[in-house]
Order: sequence, then structure tokens, then C-alpha cells
Amino acid sequence: MPTIITPDICDAYPDVKVIEPSLANVGGHDAFYGPVRTVKCFEDNSRVKEAVNEPGDGAVLVVDGGGSWRCALLGDMLAAKAVDNGWAGIIVYGCVRDIDILNETPIGIQALGTHPRKSEKRGEGQRDIPVTFGGVTIAPGQWLYADNNGIVIAHEPLTLDD
Repeated sequence: MPTIITPDICDAYPDVKVIEPSLANVGGHDAFYGPVRTVKCFEDNSRVKEAVNEPGDGAVLVVDGGGSWRCALLGDMLAAKAVDNGWAGIIVYGCVRDIDILNETPIGIQALGTHPRKSEKRGEGQRDIPVTFGGVTIAPGQWLYADNNGIVIAHEPLTLDD
């Protein structure tokens, strides 16, 4: 995997979009990248569970949880399933839980924060649609690059140095 350094990406590719700083690394990999797939949901992680149970093929799941601070949309079991199914990372515009285990899970995860309460399971939400948060609209098929400096979005894969 090439080294992901988002400041260098911004320097080399000034047209990439940068998500406003608000998310923090909480997974076992600090840097990750891949093509985007999306979930839009609010306090119901049914579609997140559905997505991580499918082959990830190196993609990054971007979850627009509406910025809710009232429950977690991802925990240790769904993160482990994402690893098993080949996802490169998960971005959660919302909260996660089981943080100590997530920190040791071999996948990139960024989220707004942590919350111990699980979400509802009503089967609500949408998949594979453009989502907007942090000042950027993110669409399925775009490419996401993330590290401890931030998250950038490109319309196509970027050439990175190894």
C-alpha cells in the first residue's frame, strides 16, 4: 500500500476536496484509501450492517449519520465484519463505540466521536447516493484518502509514491 500523506496529496493535487476537520482516527490503521461507497442513515445502522456484510474489495464506506451524538453507528462486531470482507476503511459522520477494540482492529476508521449506546434497527437509510458533510459532497465511485491530517476526496484514483 502506498504511503498516504494527505498534505502531500493536497500539494500534488490542488483540486482535491478536503473534508472540514471534525473527524478523528479511531481504527487500527491511521492511513487508508479506496473507492467510495456510501450509506446515509440517522440513528439506525441497519444499512451500515448490510454494507459491511458484503465484499468491500478495498473500498471505503462513507457513512453520513447526520452528525448525531446520541448513539453509535459502528462497533467492534461490524468493524470486524468489515475487515473480514475486505473493506479498506470506514468514515462515520456520527459516533462509534467499543473504541478500545476499534483501536486494535486492522482497518481505517474515522468518526466524530464515541458513544456507548447502540443505534436503532428499523431498516431505514439509503445506500450508494451522494452524501454531504464537512463542506464536501461525496459520491460513490470517487476516491477517499485519509490519514491523521485529514480526509481528501478525488474524482479518480491518484498516483501516489510508495
